[in-house]
Amino acid sequence: MTYVDRTLTCVDCGVGFIHSADDQKYYAEKGFSSDPKRCVSCRASRRAARDGGPDARDLGGPRGYETGGSREYFAVLCSECGNQAQVPFKPRMDRPVYCSDCFRKIRPE
Repeated sequence: MTYVDRTLTCVDCGVGFIHSADDQKYYAEKGFSSDPKRCVSCRASRRAARDGGPDARDLGGPRGYETGGSREYFAVLCSECGNQAQVPFKPRMDRPVYCSDCFRKIRPE
């Protein structure tokens, strides 16, 4: 089966997000029958709430990183393919930013 990137709308925040061809293939391999309904940011917020994450940010983790709470995501255009993506850091203009698919190609595990 051939998959193509599709733009879906988040049911929580109403923002459009890309459901990439690679993600669709992964969903099919895992047997998921429906498309994601939430963007990366809203999924992370729901996961944190479900896992009992605190509402206030705890900055007492290693090297001062947050250890709980919701994470802020930033909308960017991938420097490689040009698709829309969301990243958990504020992008700097002097460095490229990649969607998850291109990042996996550039930096495999």
